Amino acid sequence: MIPDEKKEEVRGASDIVEVVEDYVKLKRSGRSWKGLCPFHDERTPSFHVTPDLGIYKCFGCGASGDVFNFVMEMEGVGFVEAMRSLADRYGVSLPEEDDQEFDEDHHLREGIYHALKYAGVFFHRHLMETDEAHKARDYLQERGYNRKIIKRYGLGYAPAAGDKLYRTALDSGLNEEYLLEAGLIKPSKRGEGFYDAFRGRLMFPIFNPSGKVIAYAGRVLGKKKTAKYINSPQTKVYNKSKVLYGINFAKNEIRKSNEVILVEGYTDVISLQQYGIGNVVASSGTSLTPGQMKLLHRYGDTITMIYDSDSAGQRAMKRGINIALREGMDVMLLELPEGEDPDSFVRQFGKDSFLELKREGGNDFLTYQIHKAKEEGRWEKPAEKKKVISEILESIAHMPDPVSRETFVQHLNTKAKVGDRALFEELGKIQKELKEERARARKREQRRIEREQRKSSDTAPAPHTAGIRKKVDSSAPDKGASLTRKRPNYEKELIRLMLMYGQEMIDYVGSHCSDKHFEDQQLRVFYEDIIERYKADQEVSVEQYAQADHPYPELVGEVVLEKYSVSDRHHEKVGVQYKKDKNPYRTAKGALKALKVHFLKRLQTELYEQYNAASGEERKKVMRLMKEAGRRRTRIQQSPIDELFPDPDTEDAKSISDKVFEYKMKGDKE
Repeated sequence: MIPDEKKEEVRGASDIVEVVEDYVKLKRSGRSWKGLCPFHDERTPSFHVTPDLGIYKCFGCGASGDVFNFVMEMEGVGFVEAMRSLADRYGVSLPEEDDQEFDEDHHLREGIYHALKYAGVFFHRHLMETDEAHKARDYLQERGYNRKIIKRYGLGYAPAAGDKLYRTALDSGLNEEYLLEAGLIKPSKRGEGFYDAFRGRLMFPIFNPSGKVIAYAGRVLGKKKTAKYINSPQTKVYNKSKVLYGINFAKNEIRKSNEVILVEGYTDVISLQQYGIGNVVASSGTSLTPGQMKLLHRYGDTITMIYDSDSAGQRAMKRGINIALREGMDVMLLELPEGEDPDSFVRQFGKDSFLELKREGGNDFLTYQIHKAKEEGRWEKPAEKKKVISEILESIAHMPDPVSRETFVQHLNTKAKVGDRALFEELGKIQKELKEERARARKREQRRIEREQRKSSDTAPAPHTAGIRKKVDSSAPDKGASLTRKRPNYEKELIRLMLMYGQEMIDYVGSHCSDKHFEDQQLRVFYEDIIERYKADQEVSVEQYAQADHPYPELVGEVVLEKYSVSDRHHEKVGVQYKKDKNPYRTAKGALKALKVHFLKRLQTELYEQYNAASGEERKKVMRLMKEAGRRRTRIQQSPIDELFPDPDTEDAKSISDKVFEYKMKGDKE
C-alpha cells in the first residue's frame, strides 16, 4: 500500500495546469486558468483550474477534483495507476510493494513495455525507409494515408526475414526475455534460438487508454494463403478482452459526444478519425467482451454498432447488443449500403454523408432486429416471429434497469401486437434462466481459479530476474549495520541522483539535508562518504563506488540497477535516445520532501518516548519540542516542493534539468 505521505508528494510535485493542458487549451484568468470543459460540449469556457489550490471545477457540468481525479477521468484509469503515471511524469519515485513477486512482476512489465516501444520504432523505420516495404506503402497510399497519419498511428512494417527484429534488438542491448514475454519473438522449432513473430506484414500498434503500446496486429499484404491478420498473444500488459483499438485517440471525443461508434476493422477506425469522426473504436480483432464494454462505458453512455451484413457479422452484433445492454448502455445499430464498410464509405462519400446516414439510418436494437427479420421473411411466419420475439426479450432481459425493461417491452408490444402480459411472463422465464446460467458461470470460474492456484503453488517458477541483485552479506564487516527490512526508496533516490549527476547535484542535495535525516544506516554512511569525497574534490561516480570495498558495490547495484538498461550503442544503431529522469532536480525535490517528513515522524516518536519517561520541567521541554516537530512536519507536507526546495541557479544544473525522456527517429529535426 502506498503511504499517504507519498500520495501528497506526488500531488505536490504535479503541475495541474500542465497536466490539464494536455487535453484543454487554457488561458490565464486572474489567479486561475480557464478553458472549454473536456467533460461536456460547450462554446463559452466554464472550466477553471486553480493551481494555488490544486483543483479544477467546471461551472457548466459540475465536474471537479484534483490532479488525480483529472487523470483518472481523462484516461479511464484507477487511482493507483493515475498516481503512478503522475509520479513517473514528475520524477517522484514511488515505493514498490513489499511482496517480492510484485517487484519481479513490475520489472517484467516495464521490460515488456520497453520492448514493445522499441519494436514500434523498428517497424516504423522499416516502413518508411526500406525498399522491401513498398507494397505496404502502396496499400496505405491507396487509402489516402499520408506521412502524418502513418506517424500518428505508429504504422509500420515487419521485415520478411526470419529474425531481423530479434537480432537488431539484441545488438541494441534488449533483454531476450522481454522480447519473448512481449510476444515479439517465438522459440525456434528446429532447435535453439528464436524467430520474429511478425514477418512480412503491415503493422498496427495497439495502445492502452493512456497511449502505451501494449500489442500489435499484423496484416498480410497481397493474396497469400494465410491468416489476414495475426495479433499479439496475451501478455502481462495485453489482455485482448479488455482492449479496444483506437481508444487512446477516441476517449476525449467519446466523452464530449457521450457516444462511441464501434466498428470492426483497424482501417475503419483510422479512416473515420482521419475524416474528423473521432469517437470511433474497434474491438481489436475479437468478439466484443464485457471487459471492453465496461471500458467504453467509462467514457460514454451510447454505443452505435456497425457490423458487416454477412452472417458472421450479424452473429457478432447480436452478442454485442446483449453485452452492451447488460452494461447499461443505450444501443443503436447502423447498416451500411451493400458492399461498403466504414473505411470505404467515408473515403468515397465523406464525413457529412456518413453522419447523415447515421442520423437517418440508425435504429435502436429492437427496431433494427424487427427490420432485419422482415427483410429475411421471418416476421410473417408465426413460428419464426415467436423466435424473433424471444431473441428480443432475451436482449431486454440483460438490461439492469427495470424501467428500461418495461419501456422496451411496451415498445415491442406496439410492434409485435402481442399482449403485455404474455411478453412479461416470457421475459420473467428468460430472466430466471439467465440468473441460473450466471450462477453456474460463477461456479465454473471459481473452480478454474482454484485449479490455477493449486497448479501455481505446486510449480512456482523462479523469478525471471533472480540473481540480478546481490544481497548484502550480513556476516561481512561493513560501516553500518545491515537492515533486514527494505531500504526507503526516497533515500536510495537521493544517493542515485548524487552518483549519476555529480557535483552540482551533490551540492544541491547536501545543502538541503544532512546524514541525520537518513534512516538506513548503510545509506547514511554512503551519504557521508559522498559528501566527504565532494569536499575533498575527489571523484564521485557509479564506476568509482562499484570498484570500492564492501558494501559499496552491493549498494550501488541496489540503488542504480533497478531497471533494465540498454547498451551504449543503442542510439547509434536505432536512432533512439533514452533518459530515465525527466527532471532530476524535481526527482530530488520529491525525495528530499519525503526524507524530511519521515525524519520528523521518527523524531516525534522518539520525543514521545522521552515525554513518557520525563517529569517536571524536562517533560514540558519535550512537549514543546514535540509540538515544534509536528508544526514543521505539517508545514513540509502542505508546502509545494518548489517552495521548499528552489531550483539551483546554475547553468550546469539547468542543462541537467533540460534532459527529458524522448524517442527520436533518424532524420527527425531537432
